[in-house]
Amino acid sequence: MLSWADKLIQEYRTGWQEVIRRADTIDRNNPIEREDLKHINRMIESMTFSLDWMKTGRQPGTYRGADKKAIYQQQYFESMDLIPDIQEQLQEMEAKQLYMTQEEKMLLSQIFGAMSLRERQCIILHVGQKMSMGLIAEEMGISKGTVQGYLKRAEKKVREIVA
Repeated sequence: MLSWADKLIQEYRTGWQEVIRRADTIDRNNPIEREDLKHINRMIESMTFSLDWMKTGRQPGTYRGADKKAIYQQQYFESMDLIPDIQEQLQEMEAKQLYMTQEEKMLLSQIFGAMSLRERQCIILHVGQKMSMGLIAEEMGISKGTVQGYLKRAEKKVREIVA
């Protein structure tokens, strides 16, 4: 049974073949049809690019892995089931066990994956541990202004992803 992605690739491939067939039927001596051929060639190029991306899961033409920024962090966050530190604290307070739906886990994974290590540290200490910016700066060995900058960037990323 084919997944939705496999079906999409098949649809693109069929459309791509039809556009190539149309390009082969064009009279290259006719100036009007030559103009059409330019548009058809752009369509073929665009569809080829899209097919390559869908098949490989990577942006075609990138060779240094720049398109896989923080891939290992994202994989780590996607595989987490529970947040042990918080779970232990909640159990100590006789609260319910922490449970996250798959959608919530994916959203949290996206949020943490989008942040740098320092942004993540600052937001967890500030929001999760209720530490002041001054205390965070002291603990991390950076200035209070730097902490404030990390927090602003982290909060902006959260808003963008949640929106």
